[in-house]
Amino acid sequence: MASFQKVKGGWRAYVERRGVRATGTYDTKAKAQAWAGEVEAAILNGTYRAPNAPPTAESMTVAELFRRYSQKVSTTKDGAKWEQSRIEKFLADNEAIAATRLSECTSQQFADWRDARLEHVSSATVIREMNLYSNIFCVARDESKLIEKSPLSGVRRPKEPKPRDRRISDDESEKLLFALGYGGNDFATISARVGAMFLFAIETGARASEMVRLTWDRVTLSRQYVHFPKTKNGFARDVALSPRAIKIIQSFAPLRDKENKADPVFKVNTSQLDALFRKARDKCKIKDLHFHDTRHEAITRLAKKLAVLDLARMVGIRDLDILMVYYNETAEDMAKKLAN
Repeated sequence: MASFQKVKGGWRAYVERRGVRATGTYDTKAKAQAWAGEVEAAILNGTYRAPNAPPTAESMTVAELFRRYSQKVSTTKDGAKWEQSRIEKFLADNEAIAATRLSECTSQQFADWRDARLEHVSSATVIREMNLYSNIFCVARDESKLIEKSPLSGVRRPKEPKPRDRRISDDESEKLLFALGYGGNDFATISARVGAMFLFAIETGARASEMVRLTWDRVTLSRQYVHFPKTKNGFARDVALSPRAIKIIQSFAPLRDKENKADPVFKVNTSQLDALFRKARDKCKIKDLHFHDTRHEAITRLAKKLAVLDLARMVGIRDLDILMVYYNETAEDMAKKLAN
């Protein structure tokens, strides 16, 4: 039963039902009575949760779980921005799933989402998103012990798309560099710096995220290499520099802040790189080209100069099967090698 006590500044309600005790203070007795009625009803129907009680599958929604993951797990990753944007878009576009209690969430809901999503994006995109959402539920199952089974564990992934084999022609490179305003040594504009990064990527096979984080204290021109301490696969690596790559680095010396050892070399962030590259590509009317295709191009070119293990070490690929995905030499080029 509920009881009420007049206290300084308002009324305090006491509720005791089925061994559960709760108390709350409100500025009027009517509000205290209303709160007590809601609490008693929740206790009787088994849905009451104390404010400081740990969450359960019955009390937590999918939205609450996803946002908790976003705040506690995504923020520890390099791909935090992508994961957080995917999570928020999913919750905004799928309000029914977002509002579902974990205890009531089903595989069918995500199977329906998958089918609807495939009407708008590629299978590769859906697979990436499913992997993210699956990991959220797996963390809830294995670490938080909130659920016994992930609702995505029984949902079939779309068929893996064929690996990209996009090469970048010399004509496309020239057009892109012109559109970006790249002139060789003038890096007054961020766009021109993106042009330099485009060339550096083709020379070295460096990922965009690695170049963005490259600082002068990681550059050793005297020994012709740069050091990437943090890479996508979690392993640090040294990357050998070609004469052209060295010239690109040297051309950025005038922009260097010598007082700051960790001064970024290229002074371009990920968002700027992505937006300016896309803008230049579209201006040139170049179809189906992504900045990451520079990695395919680099590996294919470097394969002509380096032994396979040296190549794998340079580009940071530990699985040779994956290396084959990036190696895109044409049969025509192979025939020319056989003729020599």
